[in-house]
Amino acid sequence: MKEIRHQVIIACVAITIILGLFFRFANLGKKVYWTDEIYTSVRVSGHTIQEYSQDNFNGDIIQVKALQDYLQPRPQNGLNDTMKALVNKSEHPPLYYLMAHFWVRWFGNTPPITRSLSAFISLLVFPAIYWLCWELFESPITGWVAVSLIAVSPVHILYAQEARQYSLWTVTILLSCAALLRAMRMKTPVNWGIYAVTLSLALYSHLLSFLVLIAQAIYVAAMNRWRLTQQFKAYLFALIGAIVAFLPWFVLIREVRATGWTSKDIPLWILFKRWMFNLAAVFFDPQISYDKQLFDIRYGMDNGQFGLNYPLTYLVIPILLLVAYAIYFLIRTTPKLVWLFVLILISVTALPLALPDLLGRGQRSTIARYLIPIFLGIQLAVAYLLSVKMTPGFTKAGQQKLWQVGTVFLISLGVLSGAVSSQSETWWNKYTNYYDPQVARIVNQSPTPLVISSSVVRTTSLSYWLNPEIQLIVIEAPPLPDNLNQFSDVFLFQPTNDLRAELEQQSPYQIKPVYELGWLWQILSPN
Repeated sequence: MKEIRHQVIIACVAITIILGLFFRFANLGKKVYWTDEIYTSVRVSGHTIQEYSQDNFNGDIIQVKALQDYLQPRPQNGLNDTMKALVNKSEHPPLYYLMAHFWVRWFGNTPPITRSLSAFISLLVFPAIYWLCWELFESPITGWVAVSLIAVSPVHILYAQEARQYSLWTVTILLSCAALLRAMRMKTPVNWGIYAVTLSLALYSHLLSFLVLIAQAIYVAAMNRWRLTQQFKAYLFALIGAIVAFLPWFVLIREVRATGWTSKDIPLWILFKRWMFNLAAVFFDPQISYDKQLFDIRYGMDNGQFGLNYPLTYLVIPILLLVAYAIYFLIRTTPKLVWLFVLILISVTALPLALPDLLGRGQRSTIARYLIPIFLGIQLAVAYLLSVKMTPGFTKAGQQKLWQVGTVFLISLGVLSGAVSSQSETWWNKYTNYYDPQVARIVNQSPTPLVISSSVVRTTSLSYWLNPEIQLIVIEAPPLPDNLNQFSDVFLFQPTNDLRAELEQQSPYQIKPVYELGWLWQILSPN
């Protein structure tokens, strides 16, 4: 009977892994190739954003294909050019971008190909989280449950399909945590060396790895009762080694600050709502129940309603209760070296982001990609809870069946989220480019349109949805070109507030809203 149950578990895990693989690679080019991904393509092709803007920000008419061709790797632009582009924006460590540089040189710099690197890297999450669960719980079942949860986790699938460093960061976080626990258990120089390497890889993946570093330091110090033991000395040597390895890049970092929109003040009720939605998205993405206004609802423009018109939204509440109970259960039933690790990983990442938003207002803690260490800590706690509750001998037979059904239901929510998301053109993680497909449909319906914008990067993102013959102009301020009459329609897309105000107040043209959700206006000639 035990062997049959083990085979069933392995079969279920295999199914979730297959589904996770499918969701990570399905329709890689279908969703919006948004602003941050354009930044990736610019840098790995060996250009700075300043060069890209200057070469296309001159008021000349440009073609859709010209914008996209600029992102293709050129023979004269080598690895040094990519490094120079990264140094210019040094808050982004280079590991992912250097990998992407070679990837696009070998395979091309189209959205699906560039994204496929992240998708392949994300496959390493499966063995990495299993290893961490083994080091933490010494339980194969907990490891397999964690693999199943992360395989169909909506938020991990989304970032596995994005041409950014977040799947790599996820892998390096898991590896550094597992390597640390193994080094503390084995107490050998080789294992401490492995930890130093994995930690330096995490630092070279994302600067927020410093929060993970701090969490690990606090954990080691606490487990050694804040005394300079032999183990703590070995840890310090490994830590110093990782930091020294990162120093060549660290000295290049001029400034790290939140971008303007992340520091923008938002009401507290919107802040709390976004926290709830982000945490729920670890297991279930409420977006699958929304209509076309879902982006605004998710980001708090729904007059305070939680989602009366969207019943599936209420699944967020039991999911959050499950997470809270999982953390409580972990603390009550595991040794200190287990629960303290998970608790510190979650809290040390969360507090530096959440406290400034609560005290000084802002929305840094609402950006899901910054919260990946928190998501991983939550998944560890929930995986432990489910694996224990489903294990014979710990709970009564009736309760055990109930927890098994609950586990299947939770995983099914992830599968449902992945199935809907994989067929969608856009999703909440596309932010300012969320409405680009609808904007493009409006523009494409015009016989001979001209699109005017003040952002070359956002225009490039839109260009992947535009008909290839459509013409574009990127300008910073009036005057407009003299030949506007040759176009059937002249559209103004995502202009700066200053540019739109100047056109409305000083130019002879009229500005008519066409699709304000997508920041699209029409410029009408004077009568």
